[in-house]
Parts: sequence; C-alpha cells; structure tokens
Amino acid sequence: MNSVDFLLTNEDITYEIRTEIKRLGRPIPDLIISKTDVGKSRNYSRNLNSSVYDIFRWLCGCPKRNKLFCFICLVMGGNRSAWTQEGLAAAFVFAH
Repeated sequence: MNSVDFLLTNEDITYEIRTEIKRLGRPIPDLIISKTDVGKSRNYSRNLNSSVYDIFRWLCGCPKRNKLFCFICLVMGGNRSAWTQEGLAAAFVFAH
C-alpha cells in the first residue's frame, strides 16, 4: 500500500489511508538514475546517490518507474506538478 505507484494510480484515497501511508514513511528504494552531460573537453556522468534521501527529507522513489517524487505532495494530494505526475528521472535537478 505504501508505494508511489499506489498513490499515483488511486485518486480516491481516504484520510485514514493517507494517515497510514504517512505513518509508514516514504519509500526510499535504491534507484539507478544516471545522467551524462557533454562538456567542452569531456563528458560528465552523474549518478543518483542514495544519501540524497537524507538531504531532501521530502523525496521518495519509485522502483517501478525508476523516478523520484515528492512524498508530501503525493500523500496530501492537491498540486498537480512534475513532482506528482511524471516524477523526476534527472538525478540532480532539485528545485522543489
């Protein structure tokens, strides 16, 4: 029940279920997300480090979609944005 996929595919979640999901805590799976950028003299490769979950306490992950989401936004509902609809696959763009 406490998965990003569950939250994304179920629109009519009761207050009681949302409270239980919040109590269980955010899912923080090890995801393999990487990004390669082309520089002037070389290519740069960046990979998601699981310590990002400690830095951004609102962040959660979905292994099925291999993306990052805002846990608070998913549980509380309301705002429809990239953080609650598509997720973030680019590992190092954190402007929440």
